[in-house]
Amino acid sequence: MAAMSLHAELHRHLGGAVVPRIFWRYLHRSGHPLAERFVSYESFEEFVTRERGSLAEYLELHSMVEEVQRPETLAYFVAKLVRGAFVFESIAYMELRHTPFLRTRRDLSMADRLASMGEIVEAVASAGAQPDYPIIMSQIICMHSALPYDVNRAMVELAARMPEYVCGVDLAGPDHLYAERLGEFVELYRYARSLGLHTTGHLFETEAGCHPELLPYLERIGHGIQIPLRRPEMLPMLAESRQCLEICPTTYLKTGTLKDLDQLRVVFERCERAGVDVAICTDNAGLHNVRLPFEFENLLTLDIIDFRQLRECQEAAFRHAFAWPHGDSPRALLSGCGDRPWAAIEGTRRHR
Repeated sequence: MAAMSLHAELHRHLGGAVVPRIFWRYLHRSGHPLAERFVSYESFEEFVTRERGSLAEYLELHSMVEEVQRPETLAYFVAKLVRGAFVFESIAYMELRHTPFLRTRRDLSMADRLASMGEIVEAVASAGAQPDYPIIMSQIICMHSALPYDVNRAMVELAARMPEYVCGVDLAGPDHLYAERLGEFVELYRYARSLGLHTTGHLFETEAGCHPELLPYLERIGHGIQIPLRRPEMLPMLAESRQCLEICPTTYLKTGTLKDLDQLRVVFERCERAGVDVAICTDNAGLHNVRLPFEFENLLTLDIIDFRQLRECQEAAFRHAFAWPHGDSPRALLSGCGDRPWAAIEGTRRHR
């Protein structure tokens, strides 16, 4: 019997990972002030899933979620997102990214907030390790374009201190803020690489986020769609460096970056011709109310990719995963497992 299709999710944010129904229900069950703003579920779903006019406007949703995802509530949200990823998406491996500083208590001093970031990472890891839902999960720590240099550096050092939970670092936040701080971010990425950390970064998603200066320090590129769309001459360099694009289709509609998904056809075509790997991801599966298998199905239905390309993107995701322990794909791991592939995943997780 052929093994079921399993997925690796390389680009999912904690702030956007919980589906609207679960988030809204929590607001009302806990008596959170936001419950008064969104009395009905329909009003909440419409608010979080509607298209925004820009990436900066879209990222305001993360700020709203971060106010709710505090140390005392993280276990609830992480447990729900892992359960959903296992049951509804057949995800075997997931990298969950977040900015731990933004989930620390704001009534603490700066020193105490920095010191408590490790507790955030541990809470996420503990909640994600569920025997009934054996996903291999690791975290990516996000530096943030709106946070001070010292805070971002402390998060890089945190990532290096906690390799059992953290597999890499990222740069997130409004990309229009990158330009005036490029020197800082180059230095921080150099520092991260010197500490042996894996690196990815939100780059070339929008026209404002096109900064080639950061590319030499990245193993993967978060989004990167503006390279094949506007700078295709750069693709051979990416292929030579074996850098992978983390493409999150629905995001580009929600942020207004693309008018329709047909524009991604040229992204896949040019990347394939140049030999650049692409991993299909969700970014914010909960806020979009869209799961990873649907991203694949939607691209197929729209004739943007075919089944051969789908399989290549699936395998690229495992190949470029920072903490997946079994080489290019899960096929060898699952060989001989018949209809019980998750037993092999669970055995792998226990022995990491």
